[in-house]
Parts: sequence; C-alpha cells; structure tokens
Amino acid sequence: MIPKETIDKIFDTARIDEVVGEFVTLKKRGVNMLGLCPFHNEKTPSFTVSPAKGIYKCFGCGKGGNSVNFIMDHEQLTYPEALKYLAKKYNIEIEEEEQTPEQVIQQNERESLFVVCSFAQKHFTDNLHNTDEGKSIGLSYFKERGFRNDIIEKFQLGYSPDKWTKFTDAAIAAGYKTEYLVKAGLTIHSEKQELTTQYFDRFSARVIFPVHNITGRVIAFGGRTLKTDKKVAKYINSPETDIYHKSNVLYGMFFAKKSIIAEENCYLVEGYTDVISLHQSGIENVVASSGTSLTVEQIRQIHRYTKNITILYDGDNAGIKASFRGIDLILEEGMNVKVLLFPDGEDPDSFSKKVGHEELKTFIKQNSNDFITFKTNLLYSEAKNDPIRKAELIKDIVESVAVIPEAIVRSVYIKECSRIMQIEEQTLLNELNKIRRKKFDDKRKKGAEEESVSDEIDILTEAPQQLINIDDCEYQERDVIRLLLNYGHLEVMVDGEDEEGKKTPMTMRTADLIVQELKNDSILFDNSAYQVIFNEIADSIEKVVPLPENYFINHNDKTISATAVDLISFPHSLSENWEKHGILVQTEDMILKKSLLNAVYSLKVKKLSKMIDESQRQLKEAQSQEDVLILLQQQQQLNEAKKLFANLLGRVMLK
Repeated sequence: MIPKETIDKIFDTARIDEVVGEFVTLKKRGVNMLGLCPFHNEKTPSFTVSPAKGIYKCFGCGKGGNSVNFIMDHEQLTYPEALKYLAKKYNIEIEEEEQTPEQVIQQNERESLFVVCSFAQKHFTDNLHNTDEGKSIGLSYFKERGFRNDIIEKFQLGYSPDKWTKFTDAAIAAGYKTEYLVKAGLTIHSEKQELTTQYFDRFSARVIFPVHNITGRVIAFGGRTLKTDKKVAKYINSPETDIYHKSNVLYGMFFAKKSIIAEENCYLVEGYTDVISLHQSGIENVVASSGTSLTVEQIRQIHRYTKNITILYDGDNAGIKASFRGIDLILEEGMNVKVLLFPDGEDPDSFSKKVGHEELKTFIKQNSNDFITFKTNLLYSEAKNDPIRKAELIKDIVESVAVIPEAIVRSVYIKECSRIMQIEEQTLLNELNKIRRKKFDDKRKKGAEEESVSDEIDILTEAPQQLINIDDCEYQERDVIRLLLNYGHLEVMVDGEDEEGKKTPMTMRTADLIVQELKNDSILFDNSAYQVIFNEIADSIEKVVPLPENYFINHNDKTISATAVDLISFPHSLSENWEKHGILVQTEDMILKKSLLNAVYSLKVKKLSKMIDESQRQLKEAQSQEDVLILLQQQQQLNEAKKLFANLLGRVMLK
C-alpha cells in the first residue's frame, strides 16, 4: 500500500500538461491547451488540458480526469501502477507499507508480464556484454553493423545464447513463474511427452531487440538469427500478449516522440536496424512498423505528435507499391505524407553509414516528395504508352485522393495530377465525386450513422449529452454544483446585519451562501453524486476545515472524481485578443452573485414544481374531505413559495 502522504505528494507534483504532453502534442489556446484526443479518433482537436485546474477533458468522447486518471486510461494501468509511474517520472520515493500475503497473491497479472520482460531484457543485455559467446557473436555483429556502444546501450540490445533453455532456467532460478514466462511469449511450452523438458527459450541463438511501449517499459522482443541456414526464420517476434499488441506498437516511439514533436515530422522506416542507424546519425524522429503492414492504430499514434509523416523507402518498386494501401490509410486520417527513395541497393541503415550526419539530413530534405505527386509520377511513367493501364492508373490515383478528408487538399492534388497526366481536371473531378459518392453510399447501407453526410466542414463535437427529462432537476442541480466547484472559494457581497440589527453590506463565501440557502429549505439532490459533493462541502464548512485544492478532482470515488472534472471543464475559453483590443467581455465570475442566486432559485422552483405535481396526484387519490382540504392548503403554500422565487428570477407565472 502507498501511504496517503506519498499519494498527496504525487498529485501535487504531477503537472497535467507535462504528463499529457508526453503522449499528445498540445498547443496553447488561451489559458488552456488543445490537442488530438488519444482515446478516440478525431481530426479536429477537442481534447483540452487545463494546467490551472490540473485536469484534462475531451469534448468529443467525454473522457476526463487528473494526471493519474490519464495514465490509468492511456497505459491501461491500475491506480497503484499509475501512481508508481508518476512517482518514477518525478523522482518521488515510494516506501510502500508491507503487503499482506493475500495482497501479494492478487498482484496484477499485467504487472507480472512487465516484470518478466524487464528481467529478460537485463538478462539478454548482460549476455551480450558479459559472456564469451555474447561478446564474440552478438556484440561482434552489432559492431560490424557499425553501432556505437552508446547506441547499443540506449536501445538495450542483447543476445540469447545457442542453448535451448538458458533463459528459462535463469528466470526460474531467479524466482519467476513459468506461467508468466509463457504468457509473456519468452518461453514456449511443449506438451510432447517424449521430451525431457517441456519449456524452451523462444529467442535462443539470436541477437535481441527489445520493444518498448510509449512510456519506456519493455513489452516484447525481436530476435535475429545470425545463422545462414535458410530453414531458420531470419526474424522472430514476441506473440500477442496482454501487454503487447503488435498492431498498436511502433518500434522506437519511446525514443522518438520528443524529437517528432520538435521536428513536427515523423520518419517511418521498415526495421529495427533502420531506426537504430538513423538515431546514430543524429536523426531521432524515426519509428518502424517492424516489417508489418501499417495499421490505423499505429497511424493514430503518430498523429498524436504530428500531422506529417515521411516514409523512407529502399528503392524497391514492388515494396513501394505493396505499401500504397497503408499510405491511403494515412491520408484518410488527414495527415500529410511524403516519400523518400534511397539510391538503388541502399536502405536507411546502409545509406546512413555511408554519408555524414549533415549530408544525410540534406539528402532527406531535398529528396522527399509529396506522396500523391510521387505516386502519380511513378505509375504514370510505367503506363504512359498503354491506354488501358493509363485508365487504371487514373482510377488508382483518384482513389488515393478521394480518401483525403479536407476538400481544399483534394482540390490541389486534382490540379497537380491533371498537370502531370495531361488530363482534363474536370474528368478527374468527375471520377473523384463518383468514388466518394460510392463510399458514402456503402457506409450508409452498413448503417454507419456516425458518418456525416458531408465531411467538407470539420465540426468541433462537444461532449454527448443525455436527453434530460423535462420533469427532473438534473439541469438545475448540475448548475448549482458546478458553481460550488468552480467558485466556492470566492466571496460575494450580501446584505447582512450589524450588532444593532441594522442592515449592512458584508462579504460571504460563495460556498457558504449556497449551502445556507439550500439547507434552510432542506433541499436534497436527486443525483447521488451531486448530493455527496454538497454534503462534503457542507461538512467542511460546519467543521471549519477547508477542503484541499482539487479535493474532488482527486477523490477516491471514481464517480465523484469524474463528475467534478466534468463540471469544472469548459469546451471554450475566452481569447486574450479581446483585452488587447480594449474590449471588456463580461464573464460569469464578474456577475457571480447573480449567477449563483439564479441557480439556487431555479433549483428551488423546480423542486417546488415537482412537489406541486405530487400534491395534485395525491389530490386525485384523496379518500376523504379532510385529506382534500389539507392537500389544497399545502398546494396553495407551495404555489406561493414558487411564485416568490419565480419573482426573484424575474419570471412570469402562468399558473
């Protein structure tokens, strides 16, 4: 168990903009920061971070919370794991209270997989540097590839010896269970009875490339054989596990993300050594799809940091054409794609070793071409004298342009394709519209109601709101608690009395005023979360013990925490330009007394309306004349009270 004092220190130290900024590119927007939501697919940013309030909120999918919530959601960690992650980030020492045997047994299985992967990485790295076989075979191979010691250490490269059970035996001897070694994909379990052992190393006789998640934890491995036997697979990779989903992972992203943000571009290569070689050459904004087809999840991971991708090819036309589908997926996500071809026979790894750092950067900059133009030139050169192939080419090119979400970008590409292929622009536009119309019809037939009829205009979607029953008090209750959470600490001027009973203006905290108003009339909230928040604020006032800042945001009840984040988040903030131009815009805190009294009176009117409705229902069911008289008298009092508060609100009573 982590002591409360340590938890409080973690909450106080962890800056929400720093925590989120490791995973999402944030741009300043007034007092807040804005970026693309990492929890759902969006092309227009609606993910807001408030450094002042210490929260994040997506007005597209509704997710929100504090720094710990973000790490839990993004990294799929438990509450204690998220606290430990942030403690490590901010160098906060955790002295955990001793766990009971039952708590030890209940250790999270995901964490167990992380632990065995970490042990495996250290084991393989130790083999590389401290065993004769590791140094003579593994380290020699990396040196022959030209990798420096600092780069080998940075990527935690390793070696697994040519022995069937060396790693598994070492892990078991160190106290790790075979169950987790198998689940992590490090050990293979064979059920063949004739064998002397049922457990074998997956990566024996290979150099090892650890795969890190976006926070730097080892989640998988790639192993390359150094044997020339063609029957042996050149590369083998970890299987899918609870912590490793290949389609979601890009090799090198942990080492690249800061540079991607700084350079506003991400280089995409094929393999491990391409990434490592470019890092050694000083180009760090590079990741690899590790030989697999690019997935939407991988593209969206890059999109969190930049809209720009440059794909580095080795000059193999067949390989380039095979990747076109993946590039169409990138375009469909609204990203900008460039392509670089290395000279024949060269790849990023080999070419980076032949030229200097500056020469490599200059070559990439000067030879990177826009993908649509590149594709048009490449295919057109092959089909120039063949009318049938030329017609197929036109359709192929236009299909790529058709997936681009922005109409202006599509228009520019159509003009460029028209110029290159010497075809009427209108002809290409007709084909474009035909393809897009078919795509839309197909989606509509499948019942894709979430797709907009026209995606020409990007719409900033706000958080989905539940339909509110006209008869309930949700809206009024929400407004009162919203004011309590946002402005409870501020003071307003109210009419008071001095010692002689004379009226005199005095200051009063907003929280005190709201609590007093509602308690005087015994108002209760229908929404249980609102009632908990109100009760805890009322208790703190009664005991004269102020609640800590962000108390409700960091509340141990997830429902209360989520409610608080939702109520203190605003989809829009006031632009600083108004003040620069000398224009004073009235904000809610400037008319705070009016706002909170309106909210309180509106809630009272709504509660009274419900009580009147209930009284009328009882009146219809009354069995005696005495009951009728009592209910009629009660209803008159309720109507008078409702009229009083309605007058305070400036409303006209119709009944």
